[in-house]
Amino acid sequence: MGRSKMNTLENLPEIDERLYSRQLFVLGREAMQKMATAAVLVSGMKGLGVEIAKNIILAGVKSVTVHDQHDAQWSDLSSQFYLSEKDVGQNRAVVSQHRLAELNSYVPVLAYTEALSESFLSAFQVVVLTNSSLEEQLCISDYCHANNICFVIADTKGLAGQLFCDFGEHFVVYDPSETEPVSAVIQHITQGNPGVLTVACEDEQGRGHQFEDGNWVTFLEVEGMTEVNNLEPRPICVTGPYTLEIGDTSSFSPYKSGGNITQVKMPQLHSFESLRVSMNSPKIKTPDAGKMSRYHTLHRAFWAQHLFQSKMKRLPRPRNQADAEEMVKLAQALPMGQHPLAEDLVRTFAYGCTGALNPINAFIGAVAAHEVLKAASGKFTPLDQWLYFDAYECLPEEDHGVLLTEENCTPHGSRYDGQIAVFGADFQERLGKQKYFVVGAGAIGCELLKNFAMIGLAAGEGGNITVTDMDTIEYSNLNRQFLFRPQNVSKLKSQVAAAAIKLMNPCVSVTAEQNQVGPDTECYYGDEFFLGVDGVATALDSLQARAYVGKQCTQYLKPLLDSGTQGTKGHVQVFVPFLTETYGHAEDQDEEQYPLCTLRHYPTTIQHTLQWARDQFEGLFRMTAETINKFLLDPSFPLPQEVEALEMAQGRLQEKPHSWRDCVFWARRLWEKLFSHDIQQLRYNFPPDHKTTSGLPFWSGPMQCPKKLDFDFSNTTHRTFILAASHLFAQMYRLNVSENDAATSQILLDFHLQPFQPRNGVHIPVTDQEVQRLQGTVEEMRLAELKQDLARLRLDLEEQDALLSSLMMPIHFEKDDDSNSHLDFIATAANLRAENYGIPPIDKLQAKRIVGRIVPAIATTTAAVAGLVCLELYKLVWGHRTLGSYCSTFLRLSEPLFIQSLPHSPQSIYKHHQKTWSCWERIEVPGVDGNGEEITLKGLCDHLQREHNLVPQTLMHGKAIIYYGLWAEEKREKQLSSRLTELVCRATAETVSKDCRLLVFEIVCENEEDDTELPSVHVWLHPTNRKE
Repeated sequence: MGRSKMNTLENLPEIDERLYSRQLFVLGREAMQKMATAAVLVSGMKGLGVEIAKNIILAGVKSVTVHDQHDAQWSDLSSQFYLSEKDVGQNRAVVSQHRLAELNSYVPVLAYTEALSESFLSAFQVVVLTNSSLEEQLCISDYCHANNICFVIADTKGLAGQLFCDFGEHFVVYDPSETEPVSAVIQHITQGNPGVLTVACEDEQGRGHQFEDGNWVTFLEVEGMTEVNNLEPRPICVTGPYTLEIGDTSSFSPYKSGGNITQVKMPQLHSFESLRVSMNSPKIKTPDAGKMSRYHTLHRAFWAQHLFQSKMKRLPRPRNQADAEEMVKLAQALPMGQHPLAEDLVRTFAYGCTGALNPINAFIGAVAAHEVLKAASGKFTPLDQWLYFDAYECLPEEDHGVLLTEENCTPHGSRYDGQIAVFGADFQERLGKQKYFVVGAGAIGCELLKNFAMIGLAAGEGGNITVTDMDTIEYSNLNRQFLFRPQNVSKLKSQVAAAAIKLMNPCVSVTAEQNQVGPDTECYYGDEFFLGVDGVATALDSLQARAYVGKQCTQYLKPLLDSGTQGTKGHVQVFVPFLTETYGHAEDQDEEQYPLCTLRHYPTTIQHTLQWARDQFEGLFRMTAETINKFLLDPSFPLPQEVEALEMAQGRLQEKPHSWRDCVFWARRLWEKLFSHDIQQLRYNFPPDHKTTSGLPFWSGPMQCPKKLDFDFSNTTHRTFILAASHLFAQMYRLNVSENDAATSQILLDFHLQPFQPRNGVHIPVTDQEVQRLQGTVEEMRLAELKQDLARLRLDLEEQDALLSSLMMPIHFEKDDDSNSHLDFIATAANLRAENYGIPPIDKLQAKRIVGRIVPAIATTTAAVAGLVCLELYKLVWGHRTLGSYCSTFLRLSEPLFIQSLPHSPQSIYKHHQKTWSCWERIEVPGVDGNGEEITLKGLCDHLQREHNLVPQTLMHGKAIIYYGLWAEEKREKQLSSRLTELVCRATAETVSKDCRLLVFEIVCENEEDDTELPSVHVWLHPTNRKE
């Protein structure tokens, strides 16, 4: 989109914000509008091509043409999810087009089956090749490079992937990163060359600014040195955590006070080489310099397979030694550069070259699709220019004793032939027998389920996938959760997703459930369930829910595949019993809490004003209405012990509107109070030159002296606030009104307000401690007066038989309905207050993201993460026991950046005297004796002392105390003689299910040292054949 032919902003299409709501927060409106003008060609409709097409169609480009001259083969079915067995022998593009067209009604999808000609290519802004010969790649690359067409090559061979981008010699990136622009409050600016700007410390932790060298910035609301307010964006140099050099300020006026410095994202020019030029000395993107030689070998291996195919008219056969040696010879003959050829890597590449693996295609396809979106929008930094990826650690470990042979990897005429070519037929059978639990059927869940179906997980005898999700499908889900269609809206996610993957692979066994996973559903997902599964994959937004699932996996010794995304960022982690650390017991991150004084009187950021505006919305339109309704229905209802809340309730009962005019008058008074009178009262208490008791300026650092606003109905923000507040006020009173700008303007012209009069004796707190002290010394007489007045008002309404008709409609904030005025009120209130305090404003879309606490999301990141999850799944199914075989991955597609590291080893967190246990270990005790009877507490204690030299002092089941050594002897003896299930039942007042197989206890033992911590005691009530 950085090309001149694609860069006009005139007549850009509108964006369906309901559909693209989460993606808009990743790409922004302008980038999406540019994308919607780009026609894209994807050539090659095997597994990789269909992944790329799927992702860019969901994203919302102008059109997608899918191209393939060949018919579907059996080996395609292992990763091409829109081909079925009945499609074998039919053209891949034609079959795929019908199903791809269902993904997004805004994106026409066409099929093309002829050879690619220059006249045909000229109609596209982006061209992607996924299954082309080197000769065709070079020819089309030359044409695209010469004709200003962005060009992408994506290829996968077995467990290796390749990506190449050429966006021309003059490609402009308008927004290179995903991060929000940095902003800070100015403390001081020196006169000099260079001038030094000091930022104010804005938090108790004393964190400095977040600017980086070379950032471009602008200035706003600076007093004294006003010249900087009119400067064009300029680069800065970071000199310290609080200081920046901002260029020559020697001729400017002296700095007085105030102001903000804000980062501006500047366009960047990128220049690319053509494929023909880049082949001999490729620029390969990797954050790991240690892998550069490996990737150069893969570069030559991909090149060699083109030469091999040209010579032999086929790819190297699976596990064929002669073909592998021929590949080595061909690679040796290629330009070597400074990186030596790793011949064993070339052989490994050749052994699986014919393979087509869904997880590799999912990952490379997602990355390639995101590069297409960059080409179409000019948003984010494009790949420069090559990317290589491999996952050969998915092959069996050497000490497994598994030998993959040419015979075992030969095609069987099976839908899994593309996978058998890499892993062999025996592994395919092992995949089919797996039992997996998928928690969540949202964006990641849909991609995981698709991948599981393609690889044949649970598609054999005894296998099963259980997927649970309690949510129903919403319209906005259709942009990322690709298993769902418009006709599925309001249906259960798990059921629709399960049915969709059954169409992709009818052999897969899948059970759809609608339960939340947590302590309340252990009747469904308890001992029997977890002991029966081979592993768990989470696809959850909630950290608390993920932590619970992680705890269960630790308890039942089950591997856990965890992943998550936010915008273009994603992560994948695998947790393997006794090999890696366990899932951390992370709770949901608390919503950021701002000091009350900061919100009420001294905001410094737009986040502060947004939270203030949200609080205003809740107080004005929800909480007061709820309080009044409860009081009117029940006079004994306990009223709030806050004067402000009671005064608001009193006003609502006294000022019931009868017309639109009344609502506008109320909104206009509210505007004047919030943005003029309250500010003037604050300045009256603390004038601009006010000093603290220590003689320092009160208004300094991040605390900026505010300025009152003057109302202007011609100002869009002012007008929108009045209209939104009036609508909400009318809705709260169930008043049907109709209005227009002209009528509202005339009403406001007829309205006159009394000028502000400062009030003496008003105490405005400076700290939250003062707020608490004030709340503790509230005048009881005033509270009593207000309560009496409210009681009188209620009695009057009761006598008029008007209690029910006086009930109000509490308004609950809803972020996804742009017609309800909720966001209009909050966004305009926040920006008006920001204007009071000299804080840069925010647009409505970003306000929606922050206030609605929306997590940005895009299909490309989701697909990439799900592909990486399945690579870790391969290793779990093999039973890899080497820590170095597994990978934790962090990715950021906007750069693109991929960081892979080893999972952490399990920590020894339990200790008793000289013995230690890891986080996975527990003390296991058989719960039945030699006669098949359940053991007593004494039997448990005897076992612990005999087998582990542990003498329990305290025994707990959850929070219930089962045994305590300091109890009276009679009570101790009674407990010791009781069966464990009886004790648990008595202590918890809950019945122990007859199907319960496991009781978990925590123990404290006699003579423990201060640092002693023992693992849990697991008592098995029934013999178990649980899988180790």
